[in-house]
Amino acid sequence: QVQLVESGGGLVQAGGSLRLSCAASGRTFTSYGMGWFRQAPGKEREFVAAINWSGGSTSYRDSVKGRFTISRDNTKNTVALQMNSLTPEDTAVYYCAADVRGFTNPLRVSDEYRYWGQGTQVTVSS
Repeated sequence: QVQLVESGGGLVQAGGSLRLSCAASGRTFTSYGMGWFRQAPGKEREFVAAINWSGGSTSYRDSVKGRFTISRDNTKNTVALQMNSLTPEDTAVYYCAADVRGFTNPLRVSDEYRYWGQGTQVTVSS
């Protein structure tokens, strides 16, 4: 069983930055592929960013490329999402997800992830 706990959400003005963090339980975190997804009110959950088990491969949705950066610290069992130049369109609940199968490529599809955090709210005001 893997438990994921997100933190770092909040209210920020457009153009500002936030850093989300996700702490994972489990003795084999170094084998987990990790992802961030988000869900805005009335919309479906969407992929934001993913990182493979080693941190050597990442993937982003087009709208966040150049603004968001996903990273991981395998010594602390954490994954982070640095979000810069935020816009109101980034407002959503952000979820951390884990896949324990250790694939080389980062996963972009939510159904590939078995474990999910409870989510953290990010609100960007205009």
